[in-house]
Amino acid sequence: MSEEASQVVVVAIEISDPALADQLASLLGGVAGIRLATPGEAAAVALVSREAHTAREPADIELTPRERDVLVLMAEGASNKAIARQLGISVHTAKFHVGSLLDKLDATGRTDAVAHAARIGVINL
Repeated sequence: MSEEASQVVVVAIEISDPALADQLASLLGGVAGIRLATPGEAAAVALVSREAHTAREPADIELTPRERDVLVLMAEGASNKAIARQLGISVHTAKFHVGSLLDKLDATGRTDAVAHAARIGVINL
């Protein structure tokens, strides 16, 4: 391992507020010597919110901050077009995120996905 690679600090972020998590990831991603941990990877430093310990999601369901944003909008009844407009993404990308959520939550549809997410504490209705 090179001397440069051994000086990299791996940081994990687990914060219940997706906007704050995205903001921290953006800030830390540009700092030399810091690398964000991949899901399941051991980290030298962990940024964890207190709320994350009270309502944790099961280990087999890991949602990205963007998927959480999409899930919240789905819970509000937003269409793929409305989700895309709200998040500044394409309708195709919104549809991809919805499909990913349905798969991860083992849901038969949007309503089932929202209900399942609420039952396991991923979102609050």
